[in-house]
Amino acid sequence: MTDTVIIGAGAAGMMAAYAAARRGKQVVMLEKMDQPGRKLRITGKGRCNLTNTAPLKDFLAHVGSDPRFMRNSFSTFFNTQLMDLFEELGVPLVVERGNRVYPKSGKSLDIFLGLVQALEAMPNVEIRKNCRVASLIIDDGQARGVRCADGTSLRADSTVIATGGMSYPLTGSTGDGYRFAEQAGHSLSPRYPALVHLDCDLIPQELVAFVLKNVQLTLTDAAGRKLSEHFGEMTFTETGIGGPIVLSASRMATAPLHRGETVAAHLDFKPAIDAATLDKRLINDLNANGTRLFHDALRLWMPAELIPLALQHLHIEYYKRLNQISGEERRRLLRFLKDFTFALTGTGSFEEAIVTQGGVNLKEVNPKTMESRLVKGLYIVGEVLDLDADTGGYNLQLAFTTGFAAGSNC
Repeated sequence: MTDTVIIGAGAAGMMAAYAAARRGKQVVMLEKMDQPGRKLRITGKGRCNLTNTAPLKDFLAHVGSDPRFMRNSFSTFFNTQLMDLFEELGVPLVVERGNRVYPKSGKSLDIFLGLVQALEAMPNVEIRKNCRVASLIIDDGQARGVRCADGTSLRADSTVIATGGMSYPLTGSTGDGYRFAEQAGHSLSPRYPALVHLDCDLIPQELVAFVLKNVQLTLTDAAGRKLSEHFGEMTFTETGIGGPIVLSASRMATAPLHRGETVAAHLDFKPAIDAATLDKRLINDLNANGTRLFHDALRLWMPAELIPLALQHLHIEYYKRLNQISGEERRRLLRFLKDFTFALTGTGSFEEAIVTQGGVNLKEVNPKTMESRLVKGLYIVGEVLDLDADTGGYNLQLAFTTGFAAGSNC
């Protein structure tokens, strides 16, 4: 018998354990892998972007599916409190471009060690590794602990589901928490890989791994409605497009794509120049370089790496001279530069997705405490909830805050 049993020793689970143990609760963490925090140790390409210093209103603008759900818990444990906590744990932090917060060492291992060493130093915390949970114990609408796969049971006054989602399954996030939540009677929205590259069928081999900076990516649905718009850096991949703005844009594309709906990508290679101004520049360049061959002159308007893509889609004769370019061909070039449009065909898998989109219905969870509204003493945190956000430290803050809220109330 213990006060609190926590299923999963990732970011949300460890924070829940820390908050509960600090209140004097006897805590047992059950981790099915041989080590806790495996996903935390590789997050942010090993650098761990643990939060973002954006003010609350701006922060919530990066959160779905219902950012209002986080207002109560953010009022007690937000980015400032999280940063203060890690500084207290001996992990110096630094704020970088885009208000992103990292450990000063640049190593995600330091975030993990700061938290796990604090837990190991607490006499009322036990971390059991290689311990797989089979099911919850629920009696008369009250969570009473868990049954483990080895046949043993652990009774507890409160139970926290902190198993993570389905992304990076090799770290242990294989969707167990959704099964436990369904056992407790919770409804789930469909789960999709999010913050992931997007697939298409048009990338010439020469473009693979080429990075474009300062471009604008807009996604639209079948009716032409805007789904998202992001400015910044992107990369061409073997199967489509990736990079920072694509990862963020994917949050709005993954669900419709997995439902078989149409999603189009629009690339603006010249977002700093409006179409009318760029058209005047094209006219001047065409007049000033009339004898140059078209394929050679394309370098005037785009990086050399983009030329194969342009030639593939513009359907303008390769050796045509610029003084022979028609008005329609010029407008075609303008559309390519300002609104290169192509269909997306899918997304990357859970194996490479940073987070899981979808999960436990937020209406069934108390936003102040993360306690289930259906089963007393059951708390649900982190990626198990239908809650995800853009890249930039937002998702880890969600994990830490929901974990802290549960640990402060369980």
